[in-house]
Amino acid sequence: MTRATTDYEVIFVEEPMDAPDMTPGWSIAISGGVTVATPLLPAGGSHEQRVETQALLVDNLLMGRLPRVVWYYTPMALEFSGSLGSTTTVYDNMDELALFHGADSRIRQQEALLMARADVVFTGGHSLYEAKRHLHPNIHPVPSSVDIAHFRRPEPMLADPQDQAHIPHPRIGFFGVIDERMDMALVDELAARCPEMQFVMVGPIVKIDPASCPERPNLHWIGGRSYDQLPAYLHHWDCGFMPFARNDATRFISPTKTPEFLAAGLPVVSTAIPDVQNPYGDLGLVGIADDAEGLAAAIEVALASAGDPAWHSRVAEQLRSSSWDSTWALMHREISTVTTQALESEHA
Repeated sequence: MTRATTDYEVIFVEEPMDAPDMTPGWSIAISGGVTVATPLLPAGGSHEQRVETQALLVDNLLMGRLPRVVWYYTPMALEFSGSLGSTTTVYDNMDELALFHGADSRIRQQEALLMARADVVFTGGHSLYEAKRHLHPNIHPVPSSVDIAHFRRPEPMLADPQDQAHIPHPRIGFFGVIDERMDMALVDELAARCPEMQFVMVGPIVKIDPASCPERPNLHWIGGRSYDQLPAYLHHWDCGFMPFARNDATRFISPTKTPEFLAAGLPVVSTAIPDVQNPYGDLGLVGIADDAEGLAAAIEVALASAGDPAWHSRVAEQLRSSSWDSTWALMHREISTVTTQALESEHA
């Protein structure tokens, strides 16, 4: 969205919060050139009342802003924006949200409506594209991208964060949301098998019981950290790992952290997630295994090859085509095409 500000005024509508004085309104902030608009809704209203109020707020916020591109990250946003006019409608289908734990039962129905309305659809990876390519005539795979400059190791190095500075090496790190997509039994078995390795887990624990996170002397649950804080953690790790479970919630994921680990100069190991296996595993950039024994062996190989110039050269070549700049250029081209067609049709 920050890249999009070079071509558009970008207003990002966040999830609503309760209005402190029960008066509907907006909380507005600017971040990276993006206007972040959070609806403030009176607490205690019915779902229907909250949707109606949110629809009125959005209508007023966007009044007069035409031509308009309406970009959806979730089909559920149709509830409050279904009557909102747009020149172009974009569906950025980043994940198969209907398969996530606790997903709204109406997502599939809402997605069918959004697919019918959308002018262009992007999917978060190739596996999701293959699953949905038959659902829309103008659909494009857009795998996870990376802000290379943000994650690249600077000289001199960033200081080691205080909450991990005491942890010995080798450090094997994970960052991201910790939820039903993580294979906790695998994490536990791997930590038990490799007591000489320290596993640093950075991220908020959501939708699962924190007690389900295994406890061992070499397992360190750091908690959530901001995007700006992440590089300092990664730059003091020796290997990244992605212990994803093989379940419905991970069937179509394309982890953004894969290229982010690589941009930070870290070797990476992962379970066999399709959009990690292809291309990263197939190119020999990420070690792939699906059990603790295999992951332990893959980590040993990764640690031994971390300084290999040939590996770093192959990583750099892959990342050149994985930047957010190139991704936005692709998306902008597709959006501009359908927007131009719509405007020409209006004036024909």
